[in-house]
Amino acid sequence: MGPGFHFKWPWERVYKVSIATATINMAQDLEEPTANQNGTILEAVTKDQLNTGMEGQIRYRVSERNLYAYLFGVKKPVVHVMGYFVSVLREHIAAFEAPRSAIAGNSDDVAVMAGISINGICKNLSLLNDQMEQECRSSEARYGIVLDASLITAIDPPSDVESALAAINTAHNQVSSDISLAHATADQKIVQSRRAVEIETLKVQAEVEPLNVLAAQLRDLKASGSDVLPAYLRNVRLQLYTQAQQVIVEEKQA
Repeated sequence: MGPGFHFKWPWERVYKVSIATATINMAQDLEEPTANQNGTILEAVTKDQLNTGMEGQIRYRVSERNLYAYLFGVKKPVVHVMGYFVSVLREHIAAFEAPRSAIAGNSDDVAVMAGISINGICKNLSLLNDQMEQECRSSEARYGIVLDASLITAIDPPSDVESALAAINTAHNQVSSDISLAHATADQKIVQSRRAVEIETLKVQAEVEPLNVLAAQLRDLKASGSDVLPAYLRNVRLQLYTQAQQVIVEEKQA
């Protein structure tokens, strides 16, 4: 519609929609305020059959490009999207596994401990948040609401398994530390071996180089004439005689 005065007809209605970004607790049930422990803890069951509690927020806003779906798609779009979000989140919690790259290189026992579902969720909250954002991108086209971000801030495991998880994490960290120390020690020995080989190689080159130079000099002397090399050898022999304290000469037999 262009500029100027605009009047609605008696059979028309005007809808006012706020497009500001809002934040809501993910455990809050807009239809039943007392649910989820009065809107404070959202419960879900993990892959290893543990009932865990979650805390966090959802940031959302009304889509300007799809106001029709927001106004006329469903009766209560925010309530509907919240239910959709909780359903997707519980599905991901029930099937969540820690990435194999995070536990690669460890022993099988350590990998089993690190791959426990509740333990993997606690250590990969950012990955879970990213997965939820990707899953909920379709809400704009379907319901006219954009989920800007989901921020799961805490995972509360059952109290009876919390101490066991702490022991598992301690053992896993200790094993990881030992493996890292072994790798560092092995790398240090490899570097020391390489340096030792380089030093011995340089020593051999230092011993061989004078011999190569002497051989080149002898070839040059021999090329200079037939009498040059014997004269050089005689001079060297005389120099050695002057430096020697005793000289043993083989007696020639008649």
